[in-house]
Amino acid sequence: MKRRIEKMRRVRLDRRTFVRLVATGAASLFPDESWAQRTAPAGSVEDVRGEAYAQTEAERRTLVVAAPLYINDLIGTGMDSRLTLRLGRDTTLRVGAYARVIIDRFLVNAGGEITLESGPILFERPSGSAPAPTQIRSPFALIAVRGTRFFAGLSAGVFGVFVERGSVSVSAAGKRVLVRAGQGTNVDHPGAAPTPAAAWKPERIRTALDSVR
Repeated sequence: MKRRIEKMRRVRLDRRTFVRLVATGAASLFPDESWAQRTAPAGSVEDVRGEAYAQTEAERRTLVVAAPLYINDLIGTGMDSRLTLRLGRDTTLRVGAYARVIIDRFLVNAGGEITLESGPILFERPSGSAPAPTQIRSPFALIAVRGTRFFAGLSAGVFGVFVERGSVSVSAAGKRVLVRAGQGTNVDHPGAAPTPAAAWKPERIRTALDSVR
């Protein structure tokens, strides 16, 4: 009788051990949603000149051509550096020197969210591409992307947004300005409202675009 009881106890213990092992294995195979979001692919590097890296909580990766990019990557560049990123299927993001850009969310043909902490960028989609709502946040303004090619970053001593093709909506300090092709707007400092959309002089446009190419 005692042997039977001991055998039954061992069976119960073995079952508990088995359940714990299965649960542990399942957790490793199906990690939590936040982990999946952190490692979700966002795009890749098309071109790089100078210093460029991707920073996460766990590591810092030097970026080279064809290197993968992931959601929540902090993308950074050094002095005199240029970086070209392909996000999703047809979005190109050119990044200038001393930039810090976070890919908050980006889905193929579904747009996304990008944080521009510093530095200049040039956002571009091919003409006629499918609409994909995208927002770019910065300390100066929120940019709702409607256009297919526009610049955002410091220009002429202020934060500027210039649209070459399409249009974008720039919001700050409770004011929203629609900027169309050939126009730009300025935000003097964080907390200031954007100026009315107006044409930029050719020299300013050239200087802005040179900073990202």
